[in-house]
Amino acid sequence: MASGGAFFRRLLVVIKQTAFEEYSQLKLRGQAPKALRWKRLESRYLSHTQCVENLLAILKANNIAFSCVNRVELDRQHLADVDLVVAVGGDGTVLSAAHFLDHGTIPLLGINSDPMSDEDKIVKKKKSDERRSHGALCAVTAANMQTAVPQILFGGGKLATRARIQCIVKSTFSETRLVPALNDLLIANPSPAAVSRFRMGWLREVDLDVKGGLRDGGGSGLTSARAHSSLTDPQLLPRNQDGTVTRFGGIPFDVENSLNVWSSGMWVSTATGSSAAMAAAGGKQMDIYSSDLQYLIREHMIENVPNKDEVRNLDKGMLKNDQHLHLRWSSQKGRIFIDGSHLMHNLELGDEILIDAKAPPLALYSRID
Repeated sequence: MASGGAFFRRLLVVIKQTAFEEYSQLKLRGQAPKALRWKRLESRYLSHTQCVENLLAILKANNIAFSCVNRVELDRQHLADVDLVVAVGGDGTVLSAAHFLDHGTIPLLGINSDPMSDEDKIVKKKKSDERRSHGALCAVTAANMQTAVPQILFGGGKLATRARIQCIVKSTFSETRLVPALNDLLIANPSPAAVSRFRMGWLREVDLDVKGGLRDGGGSGLTSARAHSSLTDPQLLPRNQDGTVTRFGGIPFDVENSLNVWSSGMWVSTATGSSAAMAAAGGKQMDIYSSDLQYLIREHMIENVPNKDEVRNLDKGMLKNDQHLHLRWSSQKGRIFIDGSHLMHNLELGDEILIDAKAPPLALYSRID
């Protein structure tokens, strides 16, 4: 049990599996790459394990109840009766843990177990180690955890909500709500050499009472029974210039300002993820506490149309928290990568995608600068 005054009753510690551990398993099977730098990997492993040991000692010293799980074994059952999740590793471990906190009710604390020292930050040939995590999502590091962790355990620290991406994929016979993305989505053909074709537009909720003449009585409008059927029968839905109005979660939407896109895919990022791949691709860095999203079409091949400048202006932009982006996938195959390469969802020709900022926000501890 937590000691008197402790802010949290039970913690779940999610521990990164290091590259040294992964490659050591491959080595036993004779499958490890020949060019590995074992001493460097082992050094990173020893730093990480020392951080984990120090953290557990702090929790025990403060009489905090906790359990531990390896990042690759994390499951929703581990979250029962937990009121704080601590991810020990780097940004990737924080992102993995965040995917299981899809309701946003349990706060998350990231600890960078192997941060760069001030000496490491001085760039020297063959001495800088690019394998270390940046720790942008980590409020605490192995260097300051002795003071920072107890402060958080007893109600201190900087806890704030971060916006996340809601993504819903509608296929022929199913509708799938993906886990919320804290950083970004990459939507593209599985092959980086292939063209990603899709139709992009913005969704506006349709008022069937007005647009479809929907009424509860007789006259020229729909009867009550027919009105109810209009929500389930596509033939009774109003139509726009591109065809039937689409629906997500039973709610009808009109697709507006749509255009066909041939490209290398699309990035969609939160404010938190705007300093990562989005910035490298040419997007802009946002205030990390903004609730808006940002999108960017990668290598857009603009068709031979008279309004090229107008189309080019849609290559990238902001998605306000009350807007919904819509994609209709037009390639045979596609894939949505969620916060990196580990978690993905496959797309088929004709799948529709709704993207907005309506996912429950994540309560994440941030660094106090």
